[in-house]
Amino acid sequence: MSKSTKSKLAQQYGGLHSGRWVSRLPASWIPYVQLARLSPPAGLALIYFPHLFGALLGAVIQDAPLVRVIWTCAILLPWSLFFSNAAHAWNDAVDAPLDAAVARTRQRPIPRGAVSTRAAVIFALSQALLGITVLSFGFSGGKGQGPAFYVLPNAMATIYYPYAKRHTHFAQFVLGFCLAWGVVIGCAAMGLEPAYLMMACVLWTAIYDTIYAHQDLADDKGLGLCSLAVLLGYRGTKPALGLFLCCMVTMLVACAVSSGVMGWWPYLVIAPGGSLLSLGCMIWYVNLKDSGSCWWWFGHGFWTAGLSLAGAFTAEYLVHHSFLA
Repeated sequence: MSKSTKSKLAQQYGGLHSGRWVSRLPASWIPYVQLARLSPPAGLALIYFPHLFGALLGAVIQDAPLVRVIWTCAILLPWSLFFSNAAHAWNDAVDAPLDAAVARTRQRPIPRGAVSTRAAVIFALSQALLGITVLSFGFSGGKGQGPAFYVLPNAMATIYYPYAKRHTHFAQFVLGFCLAWGVVIGCAAMGLEPAYLMMACVLWTAIYDTIYAHQDLADDKGLGLCSLAVLLGYRGTKPALGLFLCCMVTMLVACAVSSGVMGWWPYLVIAPGGSLLSLGCMIWYVNLKDSGSCWWWFGHGFWTAGLSLAGAFTAEYLVHHSFLA
């Protein structure tokens, strides 16, 4: 692994984020920016993308006015930010003893003493409350329960997630549920409830997070932790992820078929095709024994697949809304 790759990896996931804008903040704020993984904002994107997919799915099915779509996507962004901050802080508060024992994570704010566990929990609670406030007031005029009503299952799963790796190899699917639940919230914000798209996002998360987990495989085994990476090992991971990808593509196609909207050619070309190409290349080419390769493919595979899905829904919405028809 090159020195540059090691530096970027340490900044994004090791707790030593140092972006240009971060260095301009008061020194006392920087550990909390690092705790929330805000520089660069990959953690925010992980959470916002499923919300965006859900909102765009609802927009396509309902042929919703553009103003409503933009408003919904705009409100879901700060909610995703606050939820991301809360989830990362809670995860680090629970995992602090383990992070201190893993080479890649021992410089995160809590293990190195920059933030206390108590302060991290308070920060997490404050961010969660801000997020609920955004959802409650942002969609207060809509019909039905509103998206804030659907937060509880996700909150419970997020609270449980840091403990999952202590007793199950399927922590990636727990994380997948936490992130993919954003599809439910996004659809609820548009007045709908999804199914197949959420399952596709669960599988998407399981794929990229299993590759991410291979970075710490030796440390996780030494600590007795569980994950799909530990369960499958180097030989079993790629075949399993290939199966997950086939199931994900099937769910994406089923999403279009079950909607009753049968003219979804932009979606059917871009979403399943883009996911199959980007994630297929990631699974095929990643070197699971090389942390740098896992990190590179994790980042690039996630962004490419995520943008493919977002682009597919956007193109479909424009076609159905007669902008391109």
